Formats: sequence, structure tokens, C-alpha cells
Amino acid sequence: MNYKTIFASLTALVMAATSSIAQDSHKSGPFQGAKANKGFVTHSTQNGKSTLTLSDDFIPPQTPDPHWQVVDSNGKSYLLDRLMTKGEKVKKSIVVPEYVPDIAKVQIWCAFAETNLGEAAFDNPVK
Repeated sequence: MNYKTIFASLTALVMAATSSIAQDSHKSGPFQGAKANKGFVTHSTQNGKSTLTLSDDFIPPQTPDPHWQVVDSNGKSYLLDRLMTKGEKVKKSIVVPEYVPDIAKVQIWCAFAETNLGEAAFDNPVK
């Protein structure tokens, strides 16, 4: 084998790996709502687990108890974890439990006032 063949093979391998990683990533539309209306969320699969990550421009709502909440393609909602940690830091990423069949929307839910503060929807439900 010559160096050109090895280089071409490595290039093809890197391109294949990159495209398979990109297929596992989905970006939502922008958050829309009264309190959560900046940024978006990205769904990815990491180590076989469904993960949601907020964009860097997401601004957490200044409400008493914001939580992550997801809505599946049948309209069933799943209240997940708090958005803010005890040190008042934003929990920008969360692993979605396996019992959630798919994700059509991600909501920021105020558990104190029991209201939707804003939501971001995916074009197609993600798993």
C-alpha cells in the first residue's frame, strides 16, 4: 500500500464517522413562551442514551422552580429534573429516561406555578 491509498482510506473513514455522528443530532426550533423565549435545544445520542442540551444563548427564566419537561408525539408530558441546581447553576444537559418513547417538544415547566414557561419543538419527533 502506498501513502495515498492509506490517506484516502483514513479520509473516507473520518467522513463516515462524522456523518454517522451528525445523524444522531437534532436541533429544535427556537424556544417560544412568556419566560423562556431564547435559544434552542439539541437532541443527541451519547453512549446509547438520549440526551438534551440547551444552547449557549438560552436564558433561564427567573421563576421559583423551573424544570425540564418533554412531550411525546402522542401529547403525553413527562416532568423530568429541575433546570437549576442548588448552587443556582443551569443544568444545561439532561439524559432522557428510557420510558419516554420519543420527544416532540421540550418545555421549561414551572413546578411552583404549574405553567409552561416556554417550549421548543422538533420538526419530527426524536428518539
